[in-house]
Amino acid sequence: MRNLDITTLRSFIAVADAGGVTRAASFLNLTQSAVSMQIKRLEESLDLTLLDRQGRGVALTSAGEQLLTYARRIVDLNDEVYGKLTNTVWEGEIILGVPHDIIYPAIPNVMKAMQRDFPRVKVQLHSSYSSDLRERFARGEVDVILTTETKPDGAAEILMKVPLRWYGAPGGQAWKVSPLPVAFCNHCSFRPVALSTLEKSGEKWDLVLSSDSDRAIDVAVSADLAVTSVLEGHEPPQFEAIPASANLPDLGYQSVALYRGTARPQIIEPLCDLLRREFAAISGVDLRAAE
Repeated sequence: MRNLDITTLRSFIAVADAGGVTRAASFLNLTQSAVSMQIKRLEESLDLTLLDRQGRGVALTSAGEQLLTYARRIVDLNDEVYGKLTNTVWEGEIILGVPHDIIYPAIPNVMKAMQRDFPRVKVQLHSSYSSDLRERFARGEVDVILTTETKPDGAAEILMKVPLRWYGAPGGQAWKVSPLPVAFCNHCSFRPVALSTLEKSGEKWDLVLSSDSDRAIDVAVSADLAVTSVLEGHEPPQFEAIPASANLPDLGYQSVALYRGTARPQIIEPLCDLLRREFAAISGVDLRAAE
């Protein structure tokens, strides 16, 4: 039969995205052997080798690279059709709150997946500072929020931990100036962490810009007028990490935390599952499995 199996294609995509069978099995809630058997079945049905299994990890062969593009289209279309024809009970609206600095790359993937899998569920994205999101969540104005915090409270589920780093202009010299010129948004949760760390380290510093606007901070830093702190991997393209030779104090880690409401679990839980999956893929560690 010349029919491709959606289940094997889904496993193949997961292996390609995760870079290995073990991590893919975790995302799919399957055993490693089950995923391996599905990949083998797919290869046998096509009479092609799709994965290069030499070394510790796996890589796609040229045939695997070609199949991956088609596989994504096939699975997306399958899920779109299934969702629109069967998920009639999954209706409603969810308000998702996310801090500005962690929207990319996970949130667009989550929004796309929710639209595909639950077309009758409207997800409204609200972007703000972690402190504002916590207040709105406490008032019941948002259903699910993500925050970046040093120490989330007991109601939070930690999705990943990210180093907080010093950043400046590419090739900039601001970090060499004494006192150290720094710039922060007034509501930025990293501001008290960075300034407290500077104080404890004995580093002299000067707050050259304090603003309600993220863009104003971006301008000051990219113009080499100041340095600031940003989550590693989430810095704007016009920023560059301050070299270790600067000996600026270590800022530790920030947690990306998930807070979820208790109402309408039938539509909120799928959203939370997608958030967990996307951030696990970014970090490379499933914190729930590691506990």
